[in-house]
Amino acid sequence: MKAIQVREFGGPEVLKLEEIPIPSPGPGEALVRVHAAGVNPYDTYMRSGTYAIRPPLPYTPGSDAAGIVEALGEGVTRVKRGDRVYTARTLSGAYAEYALAKETQLHPLPEKISFAQGAGIWVPYGTAYFALYLCAHARAGQSLLIHGASGGVGTAAVQMARALGLTVYGTAGSEKGLELVRREGAHRVFLHSKSGYQDEILAATGGRGVDLILEMLANVNLAADLKLLSTGGRVVVIGSRGEVTIAPRDLMMRRAAILGFALWGINEAEEREIHAGIAAGLECGAYRPVVGSELPLAEAQRAHVEILQSGAFGKIVLVP
Repeated sequence: MKAIQVREFGGPEVLKLEEIPIPSPGPGEALVRVHAAGVNPYDTYMRSGTYAIRPPLPYTPGSDAAGIVEALGEGVTRVKRGDRVYTARTLSGAYAEYALAKETQLHPLPEKISFAQGAGIWVPYGTAYFALYLCAHARAGQSLLIHGASGGVGTAAVQMARALGLTVYGTAGSEKGLELVRREGAHRVFLHSKSGYQDEILAATGGRGVDLILEMLANVNLAADLKLLSTGGRVVVIGSRGEVTIAPRDLMMRRAAILGFALWGINEAEEREIHAGIAAGLECGAYRPVVGSELPLAEAQRAHVEILQSGAFGKIVLVP
């Protein structure tokens, strides 16, 4: 089968399309014919060798895929051959024509959700769900700023927050991104490449500030975020690419908090709740993964460059 292999840590150029054997499922495992694989920012950090998790080399990147169950190992009962599924992690990597996964890593993909959309479920919606429900304890009637709302996690969070009953403010780096965020349900949108946009956000709240902020790029925005919080407000750090200096008094005077998490660190109970919530949202139509671009598997290098550029627009997926 064709698969992307990483044989050394480094830049996008270390992603190589190679021919490798199709893996065989063991007990409790299933083989999925991949129709689409999702690209996530953490894939690029792992590839560079700077992430907390450093897989043994060589490896195939990717945790998010969608496809058809091709073969079953001994004792598998949760899925059967021919099932449409999405993956929440894999054993062999998602950037490939086939992916090996534990049966517990496979979840039903509703017919109304395309394979390309299915490749944008686990990390984006899992992250958004954990951030809103389990980390920030969001409640209907609160206000939420999604700082970087036009990417995969951002659009998932917009849809989720609207369904939950929050007043949603979203930022994006382009007019195209703003239109997407507005279309997905944000009440107000702001161009974060525009000078003074933070003042516009504060004015939109009547000077009160927002109750919650989901922050996708903390090393750039966190210090300013703290000035946008209401009393008792909370910032959930979802993404950061470096260090940041903050003024602690901005927290103290607001009795505010900065929270953070990593999706790979969740426990089994949390993961069960996340998947139950995602399944309900997909079935009722509240959650609609947005695919920004579909690229051939051979263009994984390009995907790793584009996902870190400004002006995010939906999910980038690779198609074998």
